[in-house]
Amino acid sequence: MIDVIDNRYFYIHNVVVSYLFDLLPNQQLEHLYYGANLGNLDRDDLSYISLHVNKASGTVKFSKEIKNFSLADRMQEYPTYGTSDFREGAVSLEKEETYLYPDFKYDHFKIEKGKKREIDQPASYGNDSETITIYLKDVERQLDLELSYSIFENLTAIVRKAKIINHSQQEIKVKNLQSGVLDLPNADYNFLQLSGAWVKERHITMRPLTQGITKIESLRGASSHQENPFIALVDKSVTNNTGTIYASNLIYSGNFVSQVEVDEWGQSRLMTGINPATFCWKLAPNQEFCTPESVLFYTSHGFNGLMAQTHIFVKNHVIDQKWQKKERPIVINNWEATYFDFDEKKLMKLAIEAKELGIECFVLDDGWFGKRDGDNSSLGNWTVDTRKFPQGLAHFSGQVHKLKMKFGLWFEPEMVSPDTKLYQEHPDWIVRHPYSRYSVGRRQYVLDFANPEVVENIYEQMAKVIKEANVDYIKWDMNRNITEAYSPYLHAINHPQGEFFHRYIQGVYQLYAKLLTTFPNLLIEGCASGGGRFDLGILFYSPQIWPSDDSDAAERLDIMSGTLLAYPLSTFSNHVSAVPNDQVKRVTNLKFRQEIACFGPLGYELDLNKLSTTEKEEIKEWIKWYKKNRNLLVNGTFDQLLKFNPSQNIYAWSVSNSNKQVIGFYRKLARPNESLDQYFSLKHLNSRKQYQINGRQTISGRVLQKYGLREPYQFNASNPDTAEVSGDFQSYLYQIKAIDRKI
Repeated sequence: MIDVIDNRYFYIHNVVVSYLFDLLPNQQLEHLYYGANLGNLDRDDLSYISLHVNKASGTVKFSKEIKNFSLADRMQEYPTYGTSDFREGAVSLEKEETYLYPDFKYDHFKIEKGKKREIDQPASYGNDSETITIYLKDVERQLDLELSYSIFENLTAIVRKAKIINHSQQEIKVKNLQSGVLDLPNADYNFLQLSGAWVKERHITMRPLTQGITKIESLRGASSHQENPFIALVDKSVTNNTGTIYASNLIYSGNFVSQVEVDEWGQSRLMTGINPATFCWKLAPNQEFCTPESVLFYTSHGFNGLMAQTHIFVKNHVIDQKWQKKERPIVINNWEATYFDFDEKKLMKLAIEAKELGIECFVLDDGWFGKRDGDNSSLGNWTVDTRKFPQGLAHFSGQVHKLKMKFGLWFEPEMVSPDTKLYQEHPDWIVRHPYSRYSVGRRQYVLDFANPEVVENIYEQMAKVIKEANVDYIKWDMNRNITEAYSPYLHAINHPQGEFFHRYIQGVYQLYAKLLTTFPNLLIEGCASGGGRFDLGILFYSPQIWPSDDSDAAERLDIMSGTLLAYPLSTFSNHVSAVPNDQVKRVTNLKFRQEIACFGPLGYELDLNKLSTTEKEEIKEWIKWYKKNRNLLVNGTFDQLLKFNPSQNIYAWSVSNSNKQVIGFYRKLARPNESLDQYFSLKHLNSRKQYQINGRQTISGRVLQKYGLREPYQFNASNPDTAEVSGDFQSYLYQIKAIDRKI
């Protein structure tokens, strides 16, 4: 999968993709190609692809030794600003307040097969991978740069990272070290980002590239509700199934930047990595710094082609694969059922009702610890509130387990309340600058997870509770972004405060690693005030994430449509909540809510005891159906069936395996007197097989693919005998199954 020709050309490829770079005249790395597989390349092919004799006008020569050579108009693998290239670079270094212009020249390479899953830091893994590391040296400044590229069988993903090593006798400061760079020869793309805010995360936004920089970023200490590290460059005529897309993502959860710079000749430079605006790393002699991994994706098959790549990569090479084999439990979460107003008796009544309906896991949310009767108390005091649990949490957990249900528990481990012993005894463990004024969010403060002692303290508190209460499932929340970032720990060890944000998220990963090493079967659901940290770094540890605090089904259609471009269905924790919905006060019917929440891990978050007998029976039957189809709905191949539209009202998607599909069709608002017959084409069917729709009609795969599946008839005031959906918030599920009859 990786060939090195003449110690000059580096060819990374498999059956679907090729990635090619070579050495420039100055011994730096030139990017040549990333796209559809080019097959076997001979020396004539390589010479043609790398030919670059036309000099761009208005450029500065790189050096007097190399005739007519400039980096200004060259595509590069890891560029440096200011060395005849005035675009933003991937690396910025300083020594004694002097800006360095490193000159990293090729030295040698190494190829390794396979990547082991190491739990200390999130990264891709897989036995079907191959990695080439390019070793470059700046002899004059005594610095080494290592660039790693990994490829996997049958995927277009290219995983990249960079490592810098200081062999000099002086300390240097790393001000910027990006994870990945992709230079492209043109800018004829739309820039796609997943943007929004709390309770409306990861909506699709597109804008055309133009000369200059188009970027998204986070400076909040987390990947954020507002932006997501995933971006894509999308062909302007893209459809669900056709068109070129280049995309990137980060296996990282902290401050990031993802940007594209278009130069005066229309070349595009995509870069992604740690946000340099809040970063400065002290690199002492003989020390090294390694970036988080970035991932590049390519497809020529539109949005569905992109999702095929991103979903398989995340499921097989980021998330622990054991969660593909283990069934995700159907949960009841007590938060919107009780908020802080509960005791053991009230919760047991909810648990018993949940068990009757077929629910498999009881998740006890916020309010079980300290004296937590509101959101202004007790964080950091992870001891059981005996007022609510007079016999202890282990007793309540035991009662839940006797019902043959799993037991889940909420934590917000990164935060502390001012009324706790932890806060009062360790003021130096709190993130805040040493001045008199500092910000307060949700009446709580952030713990300094850059300090290993803090991480260890929280681990010991959590591990004690998890062990004593026999916890199967954790909901890990994080409800406050970081302000006035300052670490007393870094000050004490004489490290720059620019290290804080990166060390903080490393501390979060260390806590995850400690917990999962001690409790390897623990299912941890990521949550950050909903979807404020929905990224590949968290998914490395948490196989699923609470995607938004907005549980309104209509809003979830848009959240899911955006998020699914980058992350698979198995990562979604979907809850059916009460109406009017607590976030938007919208009223939707139970059928609509359940038929959206079933795509991915299913849960409920409402007071089941307040439901009518009819509603309970509807849920009970629905859960029976879901359990029969759970593996398909969580792990099946996902496709969008209708074109994305910023003001979308109708949605249709499918999940499929080798012989079955479930298709969800949704309409937010009813439209009067629309056309009776509309069709959408299906994918992943055998044109020579027959398929049965909802146990009734039998239609050939050829017709369903080329002619399409009919949309459900909408009530139009004149068709009460044939209408299949009516009113606002319509949903209709199709179950399509292959039958033993070929055409």
